[in-house]
Amino acid sequence: MPVNIPAILVPFQLIWNPRLILPHVVQDIRQLDFLALRKAGYRGAVFDKDNCLTIPYEDRLVPELQVCSAKYCHTSTYVDASFQSAWRECRDAFGDGNVLIVSNSAGTKHDPGEVQAESVSYHLSVPVLRHNSPKPAYSCIYSIRAYFASLRDPIKDDELVVVGDRIFTDVVMANRMRRRFWPVTAGVEEKVPTQPRETLAVWTDGVWRKENMAMRWMEKRLVDMVMRWTDESDRWSLSQEAFIKPAPPPPSTESVSPLSRLWTSLWRRK
Repeated sequence: MPVNIPAILVPFQLIWNPRLILPHVVQDIRQLDFLALRKAGYRGAVFDKDNCLTIPYEDRLVPELQVCSAKYCHTSTYVDASFQSAWRECRDAFGDGNVLIVSNSAGTKHDPGEVQAESVSYHLSVPVLRHNSPKPAYSCIYSIRAYFASLRDPIKDDELVVVGDRIFTDVVMANRMRRRFWPVTAGVEEKVPTQPRETLAVWTDGVWRKENMAMRWMEKRLVDMVMRWTDESDRWSLSQEAFIKPAPPPPSTESVSPLSRLWTSLWRRK
């Protein structure tokens, strides 16, 4: 993986703007109520790929996001298994063209022939952004804006939900987009939201496969520290309770230590 200079420089920006790393926290996207977000005025979504929707370096959606998400509904009761998967629920709520994958691998200059971008788009059934700069670079943000501005019904920054598993890339990028509204185009009526709204940064802190755990631990400590310093009313315009469901079971990870395997084996023999 190439060195991500924009992410490396993030800690320096935190000196004068620590709120840049504050996210809404969910375990994974099964906790998100996409219909509630749509009703709140959000019309599009940006997703990271690795450890958010897929196993790292794979292109298929993880099985947990394909199965019925209704087991983990607001009432925490089991209902008919024909209920939509979390990913299908998201795409139905926003519309396939309004859901975009932004990866620091697929669709970048390090994806020769855009082969991986085509594969990800095929397996996840949504477009993959082509861009030359890694998240959270401002040039990557400009590419995202250009994509959503090109839609038949353009989507603005404050109508976007940005979901990812990394603080220094996904969350920082989302918070850089906050409160940066586009000018009204001549002849187009501005839609005034009924309540304050801004780009929504969502951090999925569960991982499908353990990766860069030391960096993840450091990111979490920084987030906890900034949250202790700030008042909740100053963080976001939308309460988490408005769009977050009860947590699903923790995602299983493929990384199991040899010591754990040995202990399990000995325990089963007893």
